[in-house]
Amino acid sequence: MPVASQLRSSTNQSPTREFDAIVIGSGIGGLVAATQLAAKGAKVLVLERYLIPGGSAGYFERQGYRFDVGASMIFGFGTDGTTNLLTKALEAVNVSLETMPDFVQIHYHLPEGLELKVHRDYEKFLQELIAQFPQEGQGIRQFYDECWKVFNCLNVMELLSLEEVRYLRRVFFQHPLACLGLVKYLPQNAGDIARKYIRDPQLLKFIDMECYCWSVVPAERTPMINAGMVFSDRHYGGINYPKGGVGQIAQKLVEGLEKAGGQIRYQARVTEILIENGKAVGVQLADGNVYQAKRIISNATRWDTFEKLLPPEQMPASEKKWQQRYQKSPSFLSLHLGVEASVLPVGTECHHILLEDWENMEDAEGTIFVSIPTLLDPDLAPRGYHIVHTFTPSWMEDWQGLSVREYEQKKEDTTGRIIERLENIFPGLDAGLDYMEVGTPRTHRRFLGREDGTYGPIPRRKLRGLLGMPFNRTAIPGLYCVGDSTFPGQGLNAVAFSGFACAHRVAVDLGL
Repeated sequence: MPVASQLRSSTNQSPTREFDAIVIGSGIGGLVAATQLAAKGAKVLVLERYLIPGGSAGYFERQGYRFDVGASMIFGFGTDGTTNLLTKALEAVNVSLETMPDFVQIHYHLPEGLELKVHRDYEKFLQELIAQFPQEGQGIRQFYDECWKVFNCLNVMELLSLEEVRYLRRVFFQHPLACLGLVKYLPQNAGDIARKYIRDPQLLKFIDMECYCWSVVPAERTPMINAGMVFSDRHYGGINYPKGGVGQIAQKLVEGLEKAGGQIRYQARVTEILIENGKAVGVQLADGNVYQAKRIISNATRWDTFEKLLPPEQMPASEKKWQQRYQKSPSFLSLHLGVEASVLPVGTECHHILLEDWENMEDAEGTIFVSIPTLLDPDLAPRGYHIVHTFTPSWMEDWQGLSVREYEQKKEDTTGRIIERLENIFPGLDAGLDYMEVGTPRTHRRFLGREDGTYGPIPRRKLRGLLGMPFNRTAIPGLYCVGDSTFPGQGLNAVAFSGFACAHRVAVDLGL
């Protein structure tokens, strides 16, 4: 259905203005919360400011290419256990999505000639890593095996709201050892565990990169719970790419939402969360329309929620304390490239990370991430071409205060540097370019509606694991948060976890 038709049909739905729950934003966390509530019989409305759902898990089309807005490395589509949360989210509303397995999570191109691949086969990955650091063979196994202990605890229990006492009691009686295992790891970070077993400085830098590539912080600031999930699930459920692109996840969740009786409205920008007698009771849109609900769920960042949708001077003390512990992660400079297929050598993997100097890992333009999703789904590009989506951390302040000419020149200069570096692993990339579109932090802020274009919170300093991350309820009655600003943090499977937890908590509060 064309977008215009979708908008007309969405806008002309029932004039109902009162709901059980309103979800602000249709990122994956918000959509999972909405679909879970709709599946339980709640009357749900999702309000999305843009033309399509998905947020940073959305897509756009140009000249025969279908580009993913964000990363293409997707966890959560496994078939076994309980951590396959994207699979479960789709099943809950009777929809499904074809996926294709990716047998190498990342091909690393790192300083000092460190080249290795993270294979889906766990033993194959360990052998390749041990071959690089033979003196650390035992420590490597001990560290990654400890990650499996975390994962195995998570993978036997239903993952719902840790704020709901009856759920916690039930899970503890069903899986007491797993629960005690998780309690042990909650205050720990991956770097603490790694340094118990590993001494080689370069190997510890590699562990930092293993964390940084998805948590945007090194191992000492990456919660062990999150590391255990990622470092194990890539070998268990694996990395699986959705046919048609990452944007299909949100499209399918919307389809399921509407099947279950929920509604979504596009071009519906929420400008204010309405408070009466200290409780969240509704929202007001930019066009003046007002919608009321028993519960309000914000899928916006906590900065947008408590500084823009609510009066910043009324920010609860708990949110001020959270902002003292956490800061906004960088945004990204994104290059969406269409290239001739001949540019990619035979055997090229889908995902790459390039870093030439360990000291630059966290710097703007330090680490370069590459996704080539057409190696898994060729239909995303014209025949004979591939998509090369390249992105690197970039801070909003570096792009502010520029004239139009200065802004375009800065984009051109930065793009030139990135492509020059990529030529080291993809010779002929520049000459093989067919299409290029560049996004800056300003682009991310404009289209995703996220403060400074950030991709979520990161700790300002070393914290005690996940203990500092807030859950879904807020200090304002009736208002909940969902997404990467809540436990357990960033990543599609993590925000899906947040969606399940939020919907569970809201459903209990609504008596469903």
